[in-house]
Amino acid sequence: QVELVESGGGLVQAGASLRLSCAASGVTVRWSTVAWFRQAPGKDREFVVRLTAGGATVYADSVKGRFTISRDNARNTVSLQMNSLKPEDTAVYYCAVTKPWNAVPRFQSQYDYWGLGTQVTVSS
Repeated sequence: QVELVESGGGLVQAGASLRLSCAASGVTVRWSTVAWFRQAPGKDREFVVRLTAGGATVYADSVKGRFTISRDNARNTVSLQMNSLKPEDTAVYYCAVTKPWNAVPRFQSQYDYWGLGTQVTVSS
């Protein structure tokens, strides 16, 4: 059984930093595409960043230069370092993972496993 558990969210002021973690069990993230998505109140869930098994990254323009995704293969975790946070970053952040060796997703529906999310709130 696969489980993804996000942690690290919280309430911070604009300009602060947070580091989110996604602990995976039942799937080896080293061989998967891993991603972060977010959903703000009243909005659709949106892509934030992805990291392929080969190490390639793609960031949403809105977070480029401020957020960094990383993967710890030994701990089977995925992290998202978020710097210079803005109020518009306020959202529930979700970790998503594909089955190992699957093709790199183009759509959210192609991710096989999802966490329950962690709330990030940035005050102005």
